[in-house]
Amino acid sequence: MKIAVISDIHGNIAALEAVLADAATRQVNQIVNLGDICSGGLFPRETADRLMSLELPTIRGNHERQLTDQSRERMGLSDRHAADTLLPEQLAWLAALPPTMRLTDDVLLVHGTPDSDLTYFLETVTEDGLREATREEVEQRAGSADAALILCGHTHLQRIMTLDDGRMIVNPGSVGLPAYDDDRPYAHLVESGSPHARYAVLSKENGGWAAQLLSVEYDWEQAARDAEANGRFDWSRALRTGRV
Repeated sequence: MKIAVISDIHGNIAALEAVLADAATRQVNQIVNLGDICSGGLFPRETADRLMSLELPTIRGNHERQLTDQSRERMGLSDRHAADTLLPEQLAWLAALPPTMRLTDDVLLVHGTPDSDLTYFLETVTEDGLREATREEVEQRAGSADAALILCGHTHLQRIMTLDDGRMIVNPGSVGLPAYDDDRPYAHLVESGSPHARYAVLSKENGGWAAQLLSVEYDWEQAARDAEANGRFDWSRALRTGRV
């Protein structure tokens, strides 16, 4: 079994198309989507249209929940752009997505952690900023989830950790947004360091899982100009550089 894992597209249709094209060369059996699909500074409607046609196993991220749970007045710029742009049937599709999904008996899809779409799984935020999570922190967040492979997104950073009991947690990175800043629970930066679109391929071999973290080139300069045309100069720097 060979699975391509995409996450955190954030309306970047050009990056999505590049990743889908790359995955098509790798003989994957399945592509799965871990959420945060449309909200951002780019092309929510086109992204939703492309993914709805593919009918991939897909879960919601925090941005899908925010789109359906919050009033427009309470939304941030990225969710507001999506809310103003998406068609009613696209919003209905996002609203119907499950928060987690069991792909097979040993593969669990989550956005943040099994219990939260906002908690970072493999990173920890302190007053000093972002750092890699300790093994003890990751074990606590994994809880009693009994899947051999847990796929998570949310932080946009590619990372793998195998726990002492053999469970593997994999974050494929972000397809569409290589850097951002946030203020919860403390102000911090998340930076991948380059503008590439990112995803992962997981292969089941000899009863266990092997992970390949991939970076894909696409026309990020055009994506940055598209963000600027929508007034999102914060996005244009992130898209060009992978830095905030």
